[in-house]
Amino acid sequence: MSLIRKFATVASGTLMSRVLGFTREMLMAAAVGTGPIADAFYAAFQFPNTFRRLFAEGAFNAAFVPLFAKEIEANGVDGAKRFSEEVFGVLFSALLVLTIVMQLSMPLLVRYLIAPGFAEQPDKLEMTISLATIMFPYLICMSLGAMMAGMLNSLRRYFAAAIAPVFLNIILIGVLAYAWYRGMDATNIGYALAWGVLAAGIVQLAIVWVAVRHAGVRIGFRRPRLTPNVKRLLWLALPAAITGGITQINQLIGTAIASGGEGAVASLNLADRVYQLPLGVVGIAVAIVLLPELARALKAGNMVEAANLQNRSVEFTLFLTLPAAAALLTMSEPIVRVLYERGAFTPEDTVLVARVLAIFGLGLPAFVLIKAFTPGYFAREDTKTPMVFAAISVTVNISIALWLFSSMGAPGIATASAVAGWVNAAMLLGVLIRRGHWGRDAGLMKRTPRLVVASALMAAAIWFAVDYFEPQLASASPIHTQATALGIIVLGAMVLYFAAAFGLGGADAGMIRRNIRRKGTPAPTAPPDPE
Repeated sequence: MSLIRKFATVASGTLMSRVLGFTREMLMAAAVGTGPIADAFYAAFQFPNTFRRLFAEGAFNAAFVPLFAKEIEANGVDGAKRFSEEVFGVLFSALLVLTIVMQLSMPLLVRYLIAPGFAEQPDKLEMTISLATIMFPYLICMSLGAMMAGMLNSLRRYFAAAIAPVFLNIILIGVLAYAWYRGMDATNIGYALAWGVLAAGIVQLAIVWVAVRHAGVRIGFRRPRLTPNVKRLLWLALPAAITGGITQINQLIGTAIASGGEGAVASLNLADRVYQLPLGVVGIAVAIVLLPELARALKAGNMVEAANLQNRSVEFTLFLTLPAAAALLTMSEPIVRVLYERGAFTPEDTVLVARVLAIFGLGLPAFVLIKAFTPGYFAREDTKTPMVFAAISVTVNISIALWLFSSMGAPGIATASAVAGWVNAAMLLGVLIRRGHWGRDAGLMKRTPRLVVASALMAAAIWFAVDYFEPQLASASPIHTQATALGIIVLGAMVLYFAAAFGLGGADAGMIRRNIRRKGTPAPTAPPDPE
C-alpha cells in the first residue's frame, strides 16, 4: 500500500470523526451556548483527555510502536504478543492506581490546576468536579485502546484504530438528541454528556480489542513486571508522552488561564473543534503512518527511503494545511456562524469564537508540521530532544498567555498557542537538519513557496467573496441562505487553490500518481490485512 493510500485510510476515519464532532459541537452550542455548564463540561473533559494524549497516544505512538515493530521483525508475532502482554500488565495496573488517586484528589485538582478561575463561582466549581469525576475513568479505556491501536498500526492495519474515535461523537450526539427530545435542562445535559463520554471509552476499547484479536494477537493478562523491554518502553515513553501531547499541554494551560474569564473556556474549545478538522485529518494521519514506516526504513538501513518518506510527508501536509490556514484566517466568522449560531449561541459568541479560530488558523501549519517532524526523532528512539523543545514551547505558551489574557481574553491564549507551535516546529526542523537527518530535497524546496503563493491567491479571493456575500452571510439571514453562500465560497476557493497549486508547479500530478501506485515493503512477519 502506498504512503498516500495509508494516509487516506487513516484520514478517512479521522475525517468521519471530525465531521461528527462538528455535529456534536453544533448541538452542544445550541443546547448550552458558552455559558457556565459549557465551561464546566469542557474544563472537566479537558483533564482526562489531556492525560489520554500525554500517557496514551503520545507515549505509545512514539515509544511502543518502534519497539513492537522491532519485536515483530526479531521474534515474529509470538514475540510481539509476549511483549504486548508484559506492557499490558504494567499499563493496566498503573492506570488503575492513577485513576483511584485522581478520583480522590479531584476537588483539589479542579480548584488549583484544571480551573482555578472557577473558585469564585461555587456552583460552576462543584459541577466541574462532579463531571471530571465521572469522566476520568475514560482514561483507562483510551490508554489501553491506544496501546491496541499502536499494535494495529505496526501491523499496518490502520482502519479500526482510525474509526474507533467516531463512536465518541456518535454516542454524544445520541445523548444530545435524547436530551432535546426529553426537554432536559442544561445541568442534566452536562451530566448526561459526562456519562456518555465514559460509555464511549468502553465502546472504543472494545473495537480495537476485537481488531487486535482478529489480527491474530490474543493478549492475556500477565502479572506486572519490569522486564527489560518494559523498562526500555518506560524510558522512552515519559519524554515521548510530553512531546506527543505538547498541543494538549498547551490547551490544558490555556484552559486553566481561561477559567478566569466568563465563557472563555467554551470559546476556546468550540474554535479548537473547527481547526482540529485539518489538524486531525492531515497531521494525525501523517504521524500515525509515518512513524512505523520510517522506523522500518531506518532499521533496514534504507536512508534514501527514510529521507523520501519525511520529505513527501511534509509536502503532503503543506499541500493541504496551507490553504486550510488561509481559509480559517479569512472566513472564520461565516464558518462559526453557520456551524454554531443558533439556540443559546448568540451573535456576540460568534464574534469571539471567530477571533480565536482565525488566530488558531495562523498556527495550524506549525501544529501539523510538528506531527511530521517528531517521527524523525522517535523512529531513531530519541525522545529526549523533542521533550526539551516541548518544554521550551510550554514556557513560551505560558508566558505569552499570561501576558495577553488580561487585555485580549481568549484570543490572547490562542495567540500564545500559535506562537509556541511555530517555535516548537522551527526547533524540531533545525536540529534534524543540523544532525544530517533531514536532507535538502529539491522537489520540496521548489514546491513550498509556490504552495504559499497559491494559498495567498485563494485567501485574497475569499476576502472579496465574503464581502460580496455579506448580506447572505449576516446573522439575520436564514441558516440555509448562510450555508449556501458559505458553500459557494468554499467550493470556489477549492477550485481556485488546486488550479493555482498545479498551475504554478506547487503540486505535481505525475508525482502524486507515482506515490499512489508505489508499493511499500510489506512487514516480513505480519499477517495479511483483510481490511
